[in-house]
Amino acid sequence: MSQTIGKTRLAYSRAWHHVSLASRSTPSLGRLASRIAILLQGKHKPIWDPSTDCGDYVVATGCNDMLVTGRKKEQKLYYKQTTRPGALKSMNMESLMRKWGGGEVLKRAVRGMLPKNRLRDKRLDRLKVFEGEAHPYKTNLMKFEGRIRRVEPDVKAETLKQMSS
Repeated sequence: MSQTIGKTRLAYSRAWHHVSLASRSTPSLGRLASRIAILLQGKHKPIWDPSTDCGDYVVATGCNDMLVTGRKKEQKLYYKQTTRPGALKSMNMESLMRKWGGGEVLKRAVRGMLPKNRLRDKRLDRLKVFEGEAHPYKTNLMKFEGRIRRVEPDVKAETLKQMSS
């Protein structure tokens, strides 16, 4: 007997959220990462369940203009370890941003805020980061910083339909 109890994956619809880090009203790195983690998990939805992946997509643009408070760019260290003894490498935030860009810093912050389970990598794949304002997901976006985008009807297409009929 294979009876499905609960929600199935087909019932989830994923919205696309846009976060621009270039605007003045954008919070600092940690606060922004926690908000993005909530969107990626789907905790803002009434159908949220901890064992299923019902989160949304998030597109973050302008990552090179990220706001970081204090002296974190010089003092915060990111570690990388190989399996060899004595091979612990450290890099501060400033050099990480120079080498890999601000998107990598944001991804690492969000990764630390997601639950450490089998869904973390799948959720993190739905975070799309870009250094500038240009990105290929403009048609998918539904929400800009919490506000729903209004889709205007295509006037030319409606006129052509009326003329052909």
